[in-house]
Amino acid sequence: MKYFEEAKNIWKSYVPKSGQSDMVEGELIRATEKLRYEAQNNGNANWDEGFELFCQYLWDTLNDEKVFGHHVLMEIRTDIDTLFNHEKPYFDDDLYDRITDHIIEWSLAHKGPVKREKDQKQFR
Repeated sequence: MKYFEEAKNIWKSYVPKSGQSDMVEGELIRATEKLRYEAQNNGNANWDEGFELFCQYLWDTLNDEKVFGHHVLMEIRTDIDTLFNHEKPYFDDDLYDRITDHIIEWSLAHKGPVKREKDQKQFR
């Protein structure tokens, strides 16, 4: 992971003990860590719409041609598609760490933190 310290700072500053973050970066990291925990600790046994919403939020936000080139966008798409395939949980850290690095790159490009509206459908 290239941006461990930056990700840790966002976690500490913008991810609440429960519920959604008020900042895009906080919510993206919260989503990634929820997906990581569910796969690595539960084998995606609790997979539901909330996890699908996390995957969609990651893609909707990181699919940003102003920040990432075609090759990186394809990598992000492939990683998120891997997570979407909940019947085959992804256990290794590399994918989650790579997504987190892209979150930090997105944040730096947008001169974050970026305020967000909470998703009324997201209950996780």
